[in-house]
Amino acid sequence: MSPTAMVALEQYFPEKQRIIEDDVAYRILPFGMRSIVWLMRFNSLRNRMIRVTRNNTPGLWGGMLCRKRYIDEKLVESANQVNAVVNLGAGFDTRAYRLPALSNMPVWEVDQPENIKSKRNRLCKLFGAVPSHVSLVSIDLDREELGSVLASYGYSEDMRTFFIWEAVTQYLTETGIRATFDFLAKAGHGSLLAFTYIRKDFLDGRIMYGWENIYKKYVRDKIWLFGMDPEEWPDFLERYGWKVVEHVGYEELAERYIRPTGRELASTPVERIVFAEKI
Repeated sequence: MSPTAMVALEQYFPEKQRIIEDDVAYRILPFGMRSIVWLMRFNSLRNRMIRVTRNNTPGLWGGMLCRKRYIDEKLVESANQVNAVVNLGAGFDTRAYRLPALSNMPVWEVDQPENIKSKRNRLCKLFGAVPSHVSLVSIDLDREELGSVLASYGYSEDMRTFFIWEAVTQYLTETGIRATFDFLAKAGHGSLLAFTYIRKDFLDGRIMYGWENIYKKYVRDKIWLFGMDPEEWPDFLERYGWKVVEHVGYEELAERYIRPTGRELASTPVERIVFAEKI
């Protein structure tokens, strides 16, 4: 829920200062999180929260908002090139409910059973039912075969698909990563993939990038499991039939999306994003 809560908080800023627009984020959150976000409508509380986050984990706030804005733009730009969307680890993501480009396109939102159950409850309260173009798919990517599970919900590998894999790869084992790419290797020619990943030098403890607190909480406790060095991705993807179209760090995204707002929000080199095409 946390990334969606950040997006909801962003809507309290004046329009010209917002990094991302989202009129669904607040409403889709469960009551407890909505209550916290509601309190943050006060500038003093909101700015204090952002300041605390910035001090504890430099660049986290800006990085999350930038990656969402980037994927939004790629989705809209590619809407006439694909005929389906699969969101892997969708969480409380709102794209299927707020982007007009997706309103008539089948969308499969994939996540762990408890997350899917919670989201289904919220969607039913918001819209009366899960919107007809969306299928909510329960799965454990480390233990279940993605292709067969999606097929049982009506997905076909023949579809030219835009795959979203946002803030998920670090939570999987390498076995889970490779199993997912085994599935992606069967995607239709011209399919697109936007995914984020954590740098391996951070997971290995070689460079902290000012994220010592995150390292202690997520890496030492074995919550984040997978990372990759940036230069390894082109060869890795090629083995599964994909090519890198764009590979950007969040510092570059901050120049695109944060600097024009005039806000002083740092970004982070720990996480990066890849946009790829199936060849």
